[in-house]
Amino acid sequence: MALNFANNNSLSAITSLPDTISGGGLTLLQTQTASSSSTISFTSGIDSTYNSYLFKFINIHPSSTDVNGESFWINFSIDGGSNYNANKTSTFFYVLNSEADSNYGPNYYNGGDLGNSSSDQIMTSELGGDNDQSVSGYLHLFDPSNTVGVKHFICQVNEARASDGSEANYLSGYINSTSAVNAVRFGMTRSGETIQSGVIKLYGVS
Repeated sequence: MALNFANNNSLSAITSLPDTISGGGLTLLQTQTASSSSTISFTSGIDSTYNSYLFKFINIHPSSTDVNGESFWINFSIDGGSNYNANKTSTFFYVLNSEADSNYGPNYYNGGDLGNSSSDQIMTSELGGDNDQSVSGYLHLFDPSNTVGVKHFICQVNEARASDGSEANYLSGYINSTSAVNAVRFGMTRSGETIQSGVIKLYGVS
């Protein structure tokens, strides 16, 4: 078996890698900034160029608080964004600690999972809308251009709850379609609610 060597002997002196060695990493494809947005959609850049894509959500803040539990959601399209109704099967659990230092979990969240459903997939359970409350995290989408099997996704977020606490949510599932996923949309569950502020970045993973 042939061995590949960097072109210098010292790590500090390395200026390039051989062609057969890949550095890997993230390539930023899009950045969208919310401004009282009803939804945020990514309708380009998700194709066969990369075999996985990473979305980062940074300080996503809803337009108002809902003590019954606001939710930040995602859905997927297989027709370029004409419809966001791909069937999904998922599982959802969380742990939390309040500002009063009362902690709970881990707990399975029945209200957060889907069973081969086209409904929006929530990523939070009780997101707060006070000025100092928001959600940040990521969603990793695997092999969306695959036309043979399902498309897996993994999500982790931390939300500042409406009831004043930190909740870590862990979500995973698959898009139950053999069609390529080529668009993704984000929004808030409650009618009339908007994404008041925050940033969503899309990266290709190499």
